[in-house]
Amino acid sequence: MSANLELVRSIYADWERGDWSVVDWADPEMELVFADGPERGSWKGLVAVRDGWRKFLASWVDWRIAVEEYRELDEERIFVLVRNGGRGKASGVDVKQIAPQTVNIFHIRCGKVVRLLAYAEVERALAELGLAE
Repeated sequence: MSANLELVRSIYADWERGDWSVVDWADPEMELVFADGPERGSWKGLVAVRDGWRKFLASWVDWRIAVEEYRELDEERIFVLVRNGGRGKASGVDVKQIAPQTVNIFHIRCGKVVRLLAYAEVERALAELGLAE
């Protein structure tokens, strides 16, 4: 297992327990991109990324995740297929009805995540990554 894959697995170990507070894995200039879905946007730098992530999490009740698959795409990118749970705070909609699975792509350099690209649409992520069957 590569060091990058170990890093991403450690991030998800925290996230799957609901601990979103640890950020020692992030580069100070990290970029967070929501490529699609209702919360599209891009944030750069730890303060902005934290604010973007908090805004996302604040719109859900009982948000939880479980990793279904890790895949090393190359030396710098890790693909993660995630199963989601939770309800929209305002709408009450179960996330399983709109995005039961999502894809996150971690770009890692020098042991730090420099970019996290999040897709709400699995098919779009697979197509853009050249992984569609």
